[in-house]
This record gives sequence, C-alpha cells and structure tokens, in this order.
Amino acid sequence: MTDIEGFCEPRFAAVRAALEASLGKEDVGASVAVHVDGEPVVDLWGGYTDEARSVGWERDTLVGVNSTTKTMTALCALLLADRGELDLNAPVAAYWPEFATAGKERVLVRHVLSHTAGLPDLSGPTAVEELYDWEGVTSGLAAQAPEWEPGTAAGYHALTFGYLVGELVRRITGRSIGAFFAEEVAGPLGTDFHIGLPVGHDHRLAPLLPPPSLSAEYAADAPTRPDGTRRRGTGLSIRVEDTNSAAWRRAQIPAVNGFGNARSVALVQSVLSNRGSAGGVRLLSPEGCEPAWHEEFRGVDRVLGTPTTWTVGFGRFGNTFGWGGWGGSLVVNDPDARMTVAYVMNRMIDRERQADDRGMEIVTAAYGGLH
Repeated sequence: MTDIEGFCEPRFAAVRAALEASLGKEDVGASVAVHVDGEPVVDLWGGYTDEARSVGWERDTLVGVNSTTKTMTALCALLLADRGELDLNAPVAAYWPEFATAGKERVLVRHVLSHTAGLPDLSGPTAVEELYDWEGVTSGLAAQAPEWEPGTAAGYHALTFGYLVGELVRRITGRSIGAFFAEEVAGPLGTDFHIGLPVGHDHRLAPLLPPPSLSAEYAADAPTRPDGTRRRGTGLSIRVEDTNSAAWRRAQIPAVNGFGNARSVALVQSVLSNRGSAGGVRLLSPEGCEPAWHEEFRGVDRVLGTPTTWTVGFGRFGNTFGWGGWGGSLVVNDPDARMTVAYVMNRMIDRERQADDRGMEIVTAAYGGLH
C-alpha cells in the first residue's frame, strides 16, 4: 500500500481513500487538493516521480498539467478585464492591430476565450520546436483567416488559445503571460504554479510517464469523434518526450505548458469559486469572476466532436466549470458550493484505449465530504 502524506479534514476522508485506491492501480505518483471558501481542506500526495518507483513524490513535487494550464491563462484575462484594462466585448484588434486581417476584424476578445474565434489550428508550425518562437507563432495567427464566422461556432483551440490570450496580455501589460501570472497571481497568493518553468525548479519536476504499454513517442492527436473519424488538423504532433524536454519547460506555450501540483492549482482556481479571493488575498471582484461560469456557447464543438458548453475561458459542466489536461489532470470549480477540486499526476492514460476516471473519482469523493 502506498503511503499518503499531507492533511485531510475528517469529513473528506473519502478523498484520501480515492487517492489511495488510484495509487494502488493506475497511478505512479499524484497529488490532490480541495479548497472550500478559499481555504484548503484537503492537501494530499503520494507515490513516486519515476517509472521505477525509486524516487518518492514529495510535498513540493511539480508536474506538467498540459491543458489544465488553460484555466490559469484564462484567469489572467479575467484579472485584466476586472481591472478595466481588457474589454471582453472589444475586438482583439483594438489591442493587437495586426490581427485585423483576413476576416478577423470582428473577432472579439470573448470569442478567443470561448473557443469561438475560428482559429483552432496553427497554420504555420509543423515541428514542436517552432512553438517556442512566440513572435513567429503570433505573427502567423495574426495573418490567418478564421475557419468560420467568429462567434457562430466553437472548436477547441488546443494550442492557439494560449498564444491568442497571451498576446493580448503582452500587448496590454508589456509582459509575457508567464511573467504576468508570476507577478500578479502566483506572487500575491504565494503559490507554486508556473507558466513555463524557470531553471531553478527542474530538480523538483516529475516527468510525465506515457500510458501503460506505450512509449515516450505517445503523441497528442486530434480527438476521435463519436463516429470514429478524426478532424484533420495541422499535422503538428506533440509527444510525451517533447513535454519532458528542457526546451518545452523554458518556452511560453500558455495553453499547455503549466507546471504545478494539486495544491497550487486548487489555490489559484479557488479564487474563482470563492468569488475573487483565496487565502485572505483578493484578486478579483465578485463580479469579475462571473464570466468564468456564464455560458458563451453551447453545442457540438467542431474539434472535439461532442456537445460542449464554453464560458469565458472554461468548459462548463452543469453548475461547475474548469478543464483538464492531456493524460489526466483536472480542476473543477463549483461557485455555488465555493469549492475547487484539483488532481494532478505523472502517469498518463490514453482515453482511447482505457477509461480514465481517476480525477472524477476524486471530485465525487469531495462532494461526499460537502454533504
């Protein structure tokens, strides 16, 4: 039996049991956290950082959370909107003049944040290394034509979301989104989450481990639709070994290259579930949080091929909102219960080969503690 470390309020004992069960099956190492009213009620971790199970997962172990990073990038935009520096209803070109080409004059900021801008793919890069060139990627996006009339349909902007939002942040503040997040979000909260990982943290990083029976060549492909077909994307393939590289860690790819643990993810996102503050620190007004759960689009997502509800920056699921990352990490916010639940891990699961209920079992256990 794997030892679980950390603390857990007695009423949330089922969360500890769920983590213990997961570490006894699929997981190698993982952490979970639950915040209620902006305060931690669960902060647990256990397992190992390596496939050989020789190095223990520590309190300050970090791991790449892939698309769970989008929730952090979205928060940066909401913070600027709440300060009056970013108008969600304004054209993107009001902040980024070069963007007003090829039919994108009417793309609004809220379209970018709700995956309805019509720019789900990068038309230029064909190799992962090209993603590290911020100017090259954003210039390419500025020149691209949208695939549909902005605001009329949705298609998951898997990589473009981060560059689009990140460039808006850069145009307004003069800072990269990684620097803005560090100074305006992580710093005030005192939390250990990073968009792009600085050199000094490498020794704490648990590499992502490919799904069982697969190698580090395992790649993030276009999702399979319910009818078994795949949407044709740009041909850019991101492998597990790419996400574990030093170049990936140093880059700014703010849709997917965030690094943290469940404690840091839950703390940051609990700002939204707790109406703007967490741990006694207020980042947004209560009204500034509301776009995170107000519906912007409901229908079949053209990329995911499934019914999806998008808000300003998040996927909405009933009364909750949040998102997850390739391989299994996730965060769920419930503004009614003022609860945030986060789960991060190093063992990835290929959901086309195997069901992955690990994160949702943690979420279900957390709701049991509420009641």
